[in-house]
Amino acid sequence: MNLRTFLLGTCSAVVIAGFAQAETLTIATVNNGDMVRMQGLTDDFTKANPDIQLEWVTLEENVLRERVTTDIATKGGQYDVLTIGTYEVPIWAKQGWLLPLDKLGADYDVDDLLPAIRSGLTVDGKLYAAPFYGESSFIMYRKDLMEKAGLTMPDAPTWEFIGEAARKMTDRAADISGICLRGKAGWGENMAFLTATANAFGARWFDENWKPQFDQPEWKNTLDMYVKLMNDAGPQGASSNGFNENLALFQQGKCGMWIDATVAASFVTNPKDSTVADKVGFALAPDTGLGKRGNWLWAWSLGIPAGTQKADAAQKFVSWATSKHYLDLVAEKEGWANVPPGTRSSLYANPEYQKAAPFAKMTLDSINAADPTKPTVKPVPYVGVQFVAIPEFQGIGTTVGQLFSAALAGQMSVDDALAQAQQVTTREMTRGGYIK
Repeated sequence: MNLRTFLLGTCSAVVIAGFAQAETLTIATVNNGDMVRMQGLTDDFTKANPDIQLEWVTLEENVLRERVTTDIATKGGQYDVLTIGTYEVPIWAKQGWLLPLDKLGADYDVDDLLPAIRSGLTVDGKLYAAPFYGESSFIMYRKDLMEKAGLTMPDAPTWEFIGEAARKMTDRAADISGICLRGKAGWGENMAFLTATANAFGARWFDENWKPQFDQPEWKNTLDMYVKLMNDAGPQGASSNGFNENLALFQQGKCGMWIDATVAASFVTNPKDSTVADKVGFALAPDTGLGKRGNWLWAWSLGIPAGTQKADAAQKFVSWATSKHYLDLVAEKEGWANVPPGTRSSLYANPEYQKAAPFAKMTLDSINAADPTKPTVKPVPYVGVQFVAIPEFQGIGTTVGQLFSAALAGQMSVDDALAQAQQVTTREMTRGGYIK
């Protein structure tokens, strides 16, 4: 072998070895707008980390939850980074299913994370998921339609006002529904909205002894109000509508009001996507005068399953996607109004963000007002605003969500839905050892 052949062979071996060392991270995420945007910006990460390649699995919210829960519980090992919520993180961390995020880098600044969001992702002093965006819920409404109805939206309205306004704003001939609310079944879809709303009506999932409370008048009042309001002023087929479906309806000018995640604010005010971008106002989630508003607390976060073989590379990606640098990157490419909200104190102190995002203060106020440790009017044995932080809730919440979605669709009465919810939940809580 001559020297040239030897050197070429050696170089080729080094190149091949270099490619062999490149790790591919499989990332499971939800098909929400902020995550879709992130996928379009990942060249920034791969250029800085040429030894890491990214493979995306993007799923609808209910499907994502089902897939990642099954995978992590069975130690399937399909994913290296998971998009998970505030419900899963403390439960899975205690099960040993998640790795602590202790290698996010010196410039990550964990202390800049909003305390309300960070605390929900922390177990025994360790962060087990990093928030990609945080949210509460509030009212988004058409200022022009509110004015046309002869009404003025208060900053802190009651459900009585919302009902009156929704019915007055409805114009079936023009295909405008006075209000769009989640109806799609799922513990994190319709039950997120309905549980938070029920809190404002004085309802609760369980009393202090873990006895289900669907047979109490507070839940009857909640579900009656919801079904009647949606029949009078909601869109056709509402029982199939979740976050993304209602977002599309609102952007198309077909909703007078929409009560949902604060993260939607940048999408409904973005003139590229929303036909009503310059007509949107914001208000706090409604109450009934009992001292609780129907606003939830949530973060879509990135966690790393304990079974991954690529933990260091995964932490690098999580650090990039949830960093101050990433917020600056989105601001540069898409404008400050479109950066992922609800995660960092520094964002809400940034004058450029405050100027670009008219919803910034209302978002922060809503996040800070939600108290997962005291979510209801009456005492409860659980933590969580729009969910109950126990492992059994995922299954129970989805079953109850199916019953309530069926009531909305007219397939059963409100009374039957509540009676079956009481029966199912009592059975599962007895099986789980909560009810003795």
